[in-house]
Amino acid sequence: MDDSKIVLVTGGSRGIGAATSKLFAAKGYTVCINFKSNLEAAEVLTHEINTLGGRCFAVQADVSQEAGVMRLFKRIDDEQGYLSVLVNNAGILRQQSRLEELTAERINSILTNNVTSYFLCCREAVKRMSTHRGGQGGTIVNVSSGASRTGSPDEYIDYAASKGAIDTLTRGLSLEVAAEGIRVNCVRPGLINTDMHADGGEPERVERLKSIIPLQRGGEPEEVAEAIYWLSSDKSSFSTGNFLDLCGGL
Repeated sequence: MDDSKIVLVTGGSRGIGAATSKLFAAKGYTVCINFKSNLEAAEVLTHEINTLGGRCFAVQADVSQEAGVMRLFKRIDDEQGYLSVLVNNAGILRQQSRLEELTAERINSILTNNVTSYFLCCREAVKRMSTHRGGQGGTIVNVSSGASRTGSPDEYIDYAASKGAIDTLTRGLSLEVAAEGIRVNCVRPGLINTDMHADGGEPERVERLKSIIPLQRGGEPEEVAEAIYWLSSDKSSFSTGNFLDLCGGL
């Protein structure tokens, strides 16, 4: 049997996902980059990783939809090796807004993209990793947000609530599968220098707010990737159901 380890990174073509994909490839994993719509970014990243001697393939799938998740995991099943790590990272952010201005369409879109996708991917990963089902065990790292603790008032209460749900998922699932060879942990990034802030209508948000961060700067995607990798590795073998905050002291 091929013993190559595969890592699936959802939302893996940009920002924290791209940095995570590069790091796992450098550590010898076969990387499956999942992306929703940005084909160009996924192709550029895949080419970069493979050119540097890594092993990487990209799969387009909307992981908020069950059919997309099933197609994604079927593609992984067809690859040589076995799924060892799931990094749940896909998510969306909408324009900054107070709660009184939110619509049902926006709220449901945020929850489906940021919560349903994690549940579905966790479900399929557990089916493949669980030692009770003949799997070899594995690790799941959920990417939440410091917003789950602050609530993100006046900006992204809906996004913050979706990340609060991910915190609960992390804790509950970690207990469900602890005896099945699967560890489930979570990182909660704060103000990180990615283009996701542009999705919320303020590309320079980190620059505006960095003075309130005790470390006096925003974080970098590579710093979050290192935390994700540590939680996925044997170095953290006694950690499950835990949260690693990467908020510069906030």
